[in-house]
Amino acid sequence: MASFSVCVYCGSRAGELAAYADAAHCVGTFVGQQGWQLVYGGGRAGLMGIVADAALAEGATVIGVIPESLMGRELGHRGLSELHVVETMHQRKMQMAERSDAFLALPGGIGTFEELFEVWSWRQLGYHDKPLGLLNVAGYYDALLAFLKSSRERGFMSDAQIDLLQVSDDPQALLARLAEMAPRATAPDDYRRI
Repeated sequence: MASFSVCVYCGSRAGELAAYADAAHCVGTFVGQQGWQLVYGGGRAGLMGIVADAALAEGATVIGVIPESLMGRELGHRGLSELHVVETMHQRKMQMAERSDAFLALPGGIGTFEELFEVWSWRQLGYHDKPLGLLNVAGYYDALLAFLKSSRERGFMSDAQIDLLQVSDDPQALLARLAEMAPRATAPDDYRRI
């Protein structure tokens, strides 16, 4: 799928383990090698910069979307194929979602959690049918996955909702699975119904 576009959510910090940076580099490299497009938050710091630089090094089109207020904090990446500077976080997330065929969360902090849960919520509500992946690098998301299981056991989530999230510790296998699951034709206004 040459026109496949994946949205990657990840930290603007690199984290304490080299495995996080290695995974981000692997994701960007694989995206580029497949001839896919990367959409992400537009920063050049932390895992964000690593995944973007790796994709660019392999010739991928890399689209960044960043609010003006974060240009300094996240160090907006000026070497991208496209860098869109928007006014709000809502505009950022909407534009990223509209330009993507699938979503992948790498390790990150509160922003990454919020972005993942938003598109996951939208998916289970039927606002889109794009696949979602969680890359569980070095067990980073083990505690979250245990909490989600507990939430299901306590009656707040269903098996169907949990199953919408594809989880793996293998970047290439997870990306390949998301590409296979992606809808073949995506309406450009999927997210305008929200």
